[in-house]
Amino acid sequence: MKAAHMNQMELAVRWRISPRTLERWRWIGDGPRFVKLGGRVVYRLCDIEEYEQAMIRSSTSGPGHAQQAGA
Repeated sequence: MKAAHMNQMELAVRWRISPRTLERWRWIGDGPRFVKLGGRVVYRLCDIEEYEQAMIRSSTSGPGHAQQAGA
């Protein structure tokens, strides 16, 4: 069975980034959506995958040029 949630450390490992980067993104309102349960932060797998899809680019020439799904 696939995990439906990931904690900050698991997501940092998945993306090979610092856990502090995820903390900063949450603070500034960037990154994937998250769920806060008491003092615990978790990321739903569906939100992680949605964020990853939104970050797909076909060029590095400018921001906001996301590749269309199926294009």
